Amino acid sequence: MTESRQIVDTGSPKSQLNLSKGWLQGVVLVMVFGFFVMGMLAVRTYTDSMPLPEQVTDQDGQVVFDQGDITAGQEIFLRRGLQQYGSVMGHGAYLGPDYTAEYLRLASEHVYEDLTEQGVQDPTAATSEMLRENRYDEDSGTLVYTPEQVSAFEAATAYYADFFGDDSTEHGLIPKVITDPQEIHELTAFFSWTAWAAAAERPGHSYSYTNNWPAEKRVDNGPTADIIVWSGLSLIALLVGLGLLFAVYGRWSRRIGWHATEQPSLAFRQPGEVEITKSQRVTAWFFFTVAALFLVQAVLGAAVEHYRADLTSFFGLDLARLLPFNLARTWHLQLSLLWTAASFLAAGIFLAPIISGREPRRQHWLTWGLLGALVVVVVGSLTGEAISIFGADWAKGSIFFDQQWEYLDLPRFWQLLLVVGLFLWIAIVYRAIRSRLKTESKLNMPWLFFYAGLAIPAFYAVGMLARTDSHLTVAEFWRFWVVHLWVEDFLELFTTVMVAYIFVMLGVVRREIAIQIIFLDVILYSAGGVIGTMHHLYFSGTPVEHMALGAFFSALEVIPLTFLTVEAWTFLQLGSRQQTRSSAPFPHRWAVMFLVAVGFWNFVGAGVFGFLINLPIVSYYQIGTALTANHAHGAMMGVYGMMGVGLSLFALRYIIPANRWPDRLAKLSFWSLNIGLAWMVFVTLLPLGVLQLWHSVNDGYFEARELGYITRPGNAFLEWMRMPGDVIFLVPGILPFLWIAFLGVRYGIKATAVVMEPETLFVEEHPEAREDRTGELVPPSRYASDRRTDVVVDDPDGEGRT
Repeated sequence: MTESRQIVDTGSPKSQLNLSKGWLQGVVLVMVFGFFVMGMLAVRTYTDSMPLPEQVTDQDGQVVFDQGDITAGQEIFLRRGLQQYGSVMGHGAYLGPDYTAEYLRLASEHVYEDLTEQGVQDPTAATSEMLRENRYDEDSGTLVYTPEQVSAFEAATAYYADFFGDDSTEHGLIPKVITDPQEIHELTAFFSWTAWAAAAERPGHSYSYTNNWPAEKRVDNGPTADIIVWSGLSLIALLVGLGLLFAVYGRWSRRIGWHATEQPSLAFRQPGEVEITKSQRVTAWFFFTVAALFLVQAVLGAAVEHYRADLTSFFGLDLARLLPFNLARTWHLQLSLLWTAASFLAAGIFLAPIISGREPRRQHWLTWGLLGALVVVVVGSLTGEAISIFGADWAKGSIFFDQQWEYLDLPRFWQLLLVVGLFLWIAIVYRAIRSRLKTESKLNMPWLFFYAGLAIPAFYAVGMLARTDSHLTVAEFWRFWVVHLWVEDFLELFTTVMVAYIFVMLGVVRREIAIQIIFLDVILYSAGGVIGTMHHLYFSGTPVEHMALGAFFSALEVIPLTFLTVEAWTFLQLGSRQQTRSSAPFPHRWAVMFLVAVGFWNFVGAGVFGFLINLPIVSYYQIGTALTANHAHGAMMGVYGMMGVGLSLFALRYIIPANRWPDRLAKLSFWSLNIGLAWMVFVTLLPLGVLQLWHSVNDGYFEARELGYITRPGNAFLEWMRMPGDVIFLVPGILPFLWIAFLGVRYGIKATAVVMEPETLFVEEHPEAREDRTGELVPPSRYASDRRTDVVVDDPDGEGRT
């Protein structure tokens, strides 16, 4: 059977792009498979998660609490920012306790004492048997508590009334956080329900709804066979996947990955020679806003860290009265997402006129409008969260003020406005490149840029399904679409598209290579990243298949990160190689260095640190410890933070006049941010996490999460050891970046409305014919950068359709 090629003509007589149809088939296959499985898991999440009883009664039928109390308690937990202080079922912040584990400990000890007083011969076994017995009646929706469990609930209610009603800031919270007896009752009902699900055996199985999490000897909670077996299979999947990666890479390394273009001689267009449109000029304000938010976010992070080093005093100031731990962490976490996302939006707007070669009329007014909307969302959401955490009675239940789930903390109105703003952004980008899209094949770079951009608002909007009154497990499923799938897959995809496009614009790589990199990124990341989202739901009340599939496929996420690391050196050399063939210097050394840092932190922060905590057996003991924070900082700042700064410097290099560009400050910022981040994770977070993991395995998960353990002198010393790294990160790291962004606002070159040559940030100095890969002599008109491209794909049917 002879193989033919299908040529899709996009109207360009100048160039052709050879792209195997297998790339497109691979993307479609991976996406269809991944989201089909995720659809099945979504159904299982709704139908077979831990049950939410309509009422909890004693053995006489008297209601102890009901479903409304549980839901109201969950809403109080979110509204008052307690998920940014402690955690439930392992998810949340790490200063306070895990309330599921804490209530389970309080209840088991209380039941044990009651049984001992009753003269039970083996109160230890009786306690375990009582708490593991599942007395939930699915038909009536009623859960029956024993008298000992009812008594334990009443004792826990009194305990939480004392804790949250304490008139001091010794726990890092504002004084008298919650004093309403009804709210304390509802909050305790929420904790009690999660603790019941953590101990009661799932019908037909010998383990609890949470796969026996947390580790608690008093109720015979220990690792299940599934936890151990799937941890081993995950390791095997990783080893096999890495072996296949290096086998493929060794065989086809000349055909996949970053490769320089064959252009013999070119000159990079220097800052000042590249025309800047009005909307591109506005992005300077975007980048200045990004740098300012970055600075505020890092300062808040230092405050959060100080609470762990010295809980009761901030150098003599009672900080918790003004900025309690949960508010500082809320703002720190939210701003980390907002400033990095804003840098991506601004970079997309900056690149759009270069892609299309034109800018629509009044495009800059839409850009100003988007910037204004961003500022409104930031100020409005931060203000709403502060009012919610401080507990203003008039704000309770309001869509403007009620804080939501961790990472999606924005009150409902501001979250909706952010979604609208993201769709407005992609509309602005589409408006700028619309004329170009009309002349392009649906597989070409402009369309890939648009698809990747469209996925950003589309997949963030999924987070709207996680409501504050949603079933806990259901809410966890949807919010991790944003935390994991949106961040680690589709933002990663948009990152790859922008980086590849930048290198095409600079003449460093050919479009064929860039498109192959994008398709390879989609296949590799989506193969593990889509289903791998479930590694966040091991112990959230989901059926066991969520853990099995999440563990197996999340191990595969390390493979693309390894590939990026292997390619990092080639990536670094591309600009310098072209510079040796150019009469003009390469203008983006430090922007590219930040992109190289992304590759390093992708492997270390997201890959190594992520895989360490994703194994079910490790996650079972460490979820919610410093190892989780270690992965979060290495991945979020190391990947998206470095990418945001790198994209900002790329654009600012053209906006700031050449005579005012502070190259030394860019260099200082690069090394300081990377040294500061490395200090943060390797000197403090990683050793703290390892010690906490050891303590969890040896002494118990509850003990490892106690505030008393976290504030031990040895741990406090490690927390203080982070200060030099934080200082390096903040002062010589962020401040130079902020100054560079200010220069873009203060001295940005004058914008023009000129129609430019699309995708060309270089010119060829000595165009001449040369041989392509097939040996054919190609004239300059065929390989010159051009606004349209022919796409050639395999046509096994031999139709040869055009």
